[in-house]
Amino acid sequence: MPPRGQGRRPLRRQARESALQALYQWEVGGGDLDEIVATSWALQARSIDPDRDRFASRLVRGVAGDLARIDPLIASHTTHWRPERLAVVDRLILRLAVHELLHDAATPPAVVINEAIELARTFSSVEAAGFINGVLDAIRRDLEADGALAAAPGSSSSADTES
Repeated sequence: MPPRGQGRRPLRRQARESALQALYQWEVGGGDLDEIVATSWALQARSIDPDRDRFASRLVRGVAGDLARIDPLIASHTTHWRPERLAVVDRLILRLAVHELLHDAATPPAVVINEAIELARTFSSVEAAGFINGVLDAIRRDLEADGALAAAPGSSSSADTES
């Protein structure tokens, strides 16, 4: 599933795209996650970048390992929609972003949400982007209120603002 659009994308965005593609392969095709990650990176036409690939691998493994926490959060913020009933790509984008909100203190929540919206625009639809924005903003507010948000509100990192 190649991304729409051309041009140079920041490395962390590339990593998120790669993670989404690997998670899609895992979700739809099943199989061993480590094998999927290794194969997925090898099949993608791009130059090798160890930092990007490490970040993508960390996202994939983090999402896969934390579904028991991520999916109930998504379910509690998608009225009348269980995560398994969402479109596969939309569900995976939500999972990636929720994982980052929970575990990546280096990336501000606004950046995480914006990146998820961009993934939806690239791999899903404009309508999905709006849906994902609403769900993630509600999850962010609840995590912030509960003190469970990984990133401090208003924190910023120059490396991530270009993500």
